[in-house]
Amino acid sequence: MKLQKQIILDNVDKVKAFVMTVSKYPGDATLVSGRYVVDAKSIMGIFSLALNKPVEFTYEGELTAELAKEVQVYESQEV
Repeated sequence: MKLQKQIILDNVDKVKAFVMTVSKYPGDATLVSGRYVVDAKSIMGIFSLALNKPVEFTYEGELTAELAKEVQVYESQEV
């Protein structure tokens, strides 16, 4: 199954918590900011993105419903 969300990771603590959360799941997770795509389980990759605006999170794999609940706290409120 596939999960896509716009999320905000605007500080170091959020990035660390997000990586720990996503790393618990076996599927493929990516973050997209503009033309850049990074592994969402890589803290160094995430810090290479422009984090002052929302990024698109994509997860493909099992346990999508559980992960969706956990990443809900990072969702962007922008439309």
